[in-house]
Amino acid sequence: MFRKLCILAVLMTTTLTAFSQNLQLHFDSRHALYGNKASQSSYLTATFEMFKPDKWGHTFMFADVDLNFNKMNPGLAYTEIARAFKIKDFPVMPHIEYNGGLGLIKGTGAGFSIPGAYLAGAQYPFQLGQFNMSTYVAYKLNAFSELSHDAQWTVTWNATLVNGKLSLGGFLDLWTEDKQFTKGPEAKGKNIVLLSEPQIWYNITDNFSIGSEIELSYNFVNKFTENKFYAIPTLATKWNF
Repeated sequence: MFRKLCILAVLMTTTLTAFSQNLQLHFDSRHALYGNKASQSSYLTATFEMFKPDKWGHTFMFADVDLNFNKMNPGLAYTEIARAFKIKDFPVMPHIEYNGGLGLIKGTGAGFSIPGAYLAGAQYPFQLGQFNMSTYVAYKLNAFSELSHDAQWTVTWNATLVNGKLSLGGFLDLWTEDKQFTKGPEAKGKNIVLLSEPQIWYNITDNFSIGSEIELSYNFVNKFTENKFYAIPTLATKWNF
């Protein structure tokens, strides 16, 4: 899972007294569905999310650890951290963000770096019925061997229904990146990458939930060899602190 929800940030954009964090454990079924084209195995992903507001805005971060290396050891770690700034009662919030990580190649132990991405843009939170929504547009600098100057649009959503028993949330990202990164130095132009991860949770208690996430993507999974759409569901549990 390359990119996680900003659900907590959406929920509390205007609430400066709340603090929230959670742990999630997902069973990722990509190998069972798509074989080695998507992954050499199905695996577990552990996720830590944190949202902390203050009088100047809010900070959101998460870290993913894929247990996809030999004997279910950690094989990939990826993190994002984002900050939005309040400007009095102005509805648009400046937004900055960093994404990046490290990984291991299964069977060899060789390490690799997930190129970092640096974003700066503007975020706008709003309400749509029972859903807390947020969207932002940002300039995105992908730190490939040849720097890629790009753009990203993101929308997030969240709602708690059925007297707090059902939670719906998710995000959709759309961004560009130079084709040279995946197709070689002779490639020209940009790839468009789509990634969305809707989630559904049944809240057994205030702290413990079970549910599912579906990773919907194009030009994201196995991006070095093919342009293809994937739909990858997970089975998951979540503990809210």
